[in-house]
Amino acid sequence: MTKWLETQIEGNGIRLRPVREDELEVYYALLLDPESNRLTGTQQEISKESVAAWIQNIRMEHADRVDMMIAVEATDELIGEVVLNEIDSVNRSANIRILISNQHSNRGFGTEAIKLMLQHGFEQVGLHRIELGVYEFNPRAIHVYEKIGFKREGILRDALYWNGEFHDMIMMSMIEDEYRLMSAVYWPLDHR
Repeated sequence: MTKWLETQIEGNGIRLRPVREDELEVYYALLLDPESNRLTGTQQEISKESVAAWIQNIRMEHADRVDMMIAVEATDELIGEVVLNEIDSVNRSANIRILISNQHSNRGFGTEAIKLMLQHGFEQVGLHRIELGVYEFNPRAIHVYEKIGFKREGILRDALYWNGEFHDMIMMSMIEDEYRLMSAVYWPLDHR
């Protein structure tokens, strides 16, 4: 029997929630945004049919991932997604990634979405380590991740070939104890 994802995480201005089938057009447009694709290194062609099938898949609960849409709290407008994937229950680790529409960037929504998903990952999923990769040509994201508390671990040299050039990926992570310190001292959320 299929179990649909029903988790919602309330923030201060945004809500993390499952995707709805009626959001196909908006979600598809998010995935096609050229600047977002550059920043995430996404190069594959995406069809509307594949996105519709993907929406059906990510609406179900999975042991190895948590896919949440970022919605503006006041209007419920879909503005992005934040995902815990590659969840390894043995090693209590996962990867985190985020995509947010350009028209909603620089407003703190992405930062809050990452914090909410970190809270979910560490406190509900029981993770010990959450990692991410960010390309060296995205200094704004690097700054945000470091401000939240992620630590640089190393560089994957020439990890992305984009527009005729190779680019490095910076690997970063946060450990459970670092999360507890950062969330308690530096960025407590009002809803806690």
